[in-house]
Amino acid sequence: MYQLDVQGLRIAYERAGDGPPLVLLHGYVGDAQGTWHRQIEDLSDDFTVVAWDAPGMGSSSDPPEEFRLRDFADCLAEFVNALGLERPHVVGLSFGGGLALEFYRRHPSIPASLVLAGAYAGWAGSLPPEVVEERLQQVLQLSDLPPDRFVHAVLATMFSESVSKETTDEFAATVSEFHPAGLRVMARSFAEADLRDVLPRISVPTLLLYGDKDVRAPLHVAEELHAAIASSELVIMPGVGHVSSVEAPERFTAEVRSFLGSVKAE
Repeated sequence: MYQLDVQGLRIAYERAGDGPPLVLLHGYVGDAQGTWHRQIEDLSDDFTVVAWDAPGMGSSSDPPEEFRLRDFADCLAEFVNALGLERPHVVGLSFGGGLALEFYRRHPSIPASLVLAGAYAGWAGSLPPEVVEERLQQVLQLSDLPPDRFVHAVLATMFSESVSKETTDEFAATVSEFHPAGLRVMARSFAEADLRDVLPRISVPTLLLYGDKDVRAPLHVAEELHAAIASSELVIMPGVGHVSSVEAPERFTAEVRSFLGSVKAE
């Protein structure tokens, strides 16, 4: 794992391969390795794959308490520029998908394409106010729990019922290393975020990738994003839950590879 100083924060990241740049953004639990290790391995034959640990996650340092989604996006832009990644394809899962949208809003000339997996237009932009408040309060309360209890509580909604125990155990190992302070910052930033206004302005090719068993970002969220983003293609993966890159890595990677192949052909 590599490290880079960005805006006074230590940002840890994985990097592999050679080719067009591909940036991977994980959700608000887990980290680069736990969320993307299969994609890093499988896509590095065609792409320069870079997966960061967002500020407050993994081996990166915690951001200030007042950090919000715009700050994550600006940090990401500086990170991408520092690595010399020109016009990267950007893949975001869950919170990472919302971050990709905010990144496009603030830095529209950088992404060549977007892949939004299990994504929201921010919690405030995709969920009813009472659900947003419930999720926020749950995260704030869970952040004070010991790692084993935290993992047990959050994993219940991350996968479909058919996922293997081996898969959940492997992911749980990375989730258990969460940063309480970083988790709270990330949750507050996403609870406030309403990104619906940027959706009609997206002009780059966009893939929306959702599991039909996703209870956190259900299909009505996918359909709303698809209707608002004129350049989007919606793919539904049957039998798959929220953390689709981990639960169905072969299907996830195949869909991303196929989509990026069509982008390159344009």
